[in-house]
Amino acid sequence: MTPAKRRGNSEGSTPRRRVDGRFQVNLRVTDEDGLSQRFTVYGATPKEARDKAAAISARVLGGQPARDRRQTVRSYALHWIDTTLQASERKQTTKSLYAGVTRSHVLESTLGRLSLDKIRPSHVEGWVVQLRRKGLAESTIRTAYTVLRAILDTAVRDGAIGVNAAAAVKRPKVTNKEAAHLTPAQVAELLEAAGRTRYAPLFEFLVHTGLRRGEALALRWTDVDRDRGMLRVRGTLARIDGALVVTEPKTAKSNRFVPISSPAERLLDDLRSAQAAERLHAGSAWRETGFVFTTETGEPCDPRNALRAFKIAAARAGLPDAGLHTLRHSAASAMLSHGVPLKVVSDILGHSSIAITGDVYGHVSPDVSRDAVATLGAVLSDLRSASGGQEGGQTTRNSGRGRSRSSGSGP
Repeated sequence: MTPAKRRGNSEGSTPRRRVDGRFQVNLRVTDEDGLSQRFTVYGATPKEARDKAAAISARVLGGQPARDRRQTVRSYALHWIDTTLQASERKQTTKSLYAGVTRSHVLESTLGRLSLDKIRPSHVEGWVVQLRRKGLAESTIRTAYTVLRAILDTAVRDGAIGVNAAAAVKRPKVTNKEAAHLTPAQVAELLEAAGRTRYAPLFEFLVHTGLRRGEALALRWTDVDRDRGMLRVRGTLARIDGALVVTEPKTAKSNRFVPISSPAERLLDDLRSAQAAERLHAGSAWRETGFVFTTETGEPCDPRNALRAFKIAAARAGLPDAGLHTLRHSAASAMLSHGVPLKVVSDILGHSSIAITGDVYGHVSPDVSRDAVATLGAVLSDLRSASGGQEGGQTTRNSGRGRSRSSGSGP
């Protein structure tokens, strides 16, 4: 009997028929690190068994795990929250956001119940459809997709799966929407509705500076340079895991200096005086935190309380759809509509690029655009008139010379 030909590394044994009728191939694969692993695959035919063995060999030699892990997406996502996410250099607010999105939209979804070795791009697409049917905002769906892709990227890195199924799915789009803003008259009505409440100065301050809510609430008196007439924005106040924390600004460009207008200076003076009176009244209960906007005892103001106060004032003013961010949009719109260059507005707002400012606020300055086009038309008309007059003068002079020559040669 001729002995079976010895097969090389990663080729697998000759298919052997089992009692149950299936064909079995034994495979030993040595990866690039020299680690040797044994696998057994089965197939209804010899070819199917050999193909499965070849697939395992190709994955290992390509640096992928021989088989995807059978751990559920939910289980792996929980592990990701506690390890990779926490170890990342993302802002703490982003970590909190991503963990919340994972718990809300991944763990308890049909996708979360799938095992890592079963997930396919079509499953990810189906999950996105389910999120849309829930009526979630486009931005929320996009964030959920970003989080899922990060989770599966980590699974690939850790050797739990060979391919990230989410990477083959197009990232959900977010439709660019015009920034809602208030007219100066509406802003005045809203501030009037806020009256003398604790957060009324904050609302007015946001209008005069264009700062984000968290940026304004994170301001300390040491960030106010009255000599230079500037504010230094160096952080943002947010509630994270139940505690108020000042974190890094939203982007690198958000760490910036913002000019202080005369109304903003007067507002700061009033705030300092009011805070001094509250310090005396609170006595030993006062906590010196150095924040510009504080509670009656010197603690930083909770951003959520500011939002609640704003919603009450907006409802009184007949502007129920307005949000705190609307004040920032209103400041930007006012600047642009009065001819402030887009680049300057972008720097004041702390946008990461001027393109973002253009996308969000490009629609709010039609009068400026019309004035610009009118100016262009006037300039071109003046140039044309000047050019036409010069040509006319040359024609007249040429005609005169012609007549002179003609009369000189006559009888």
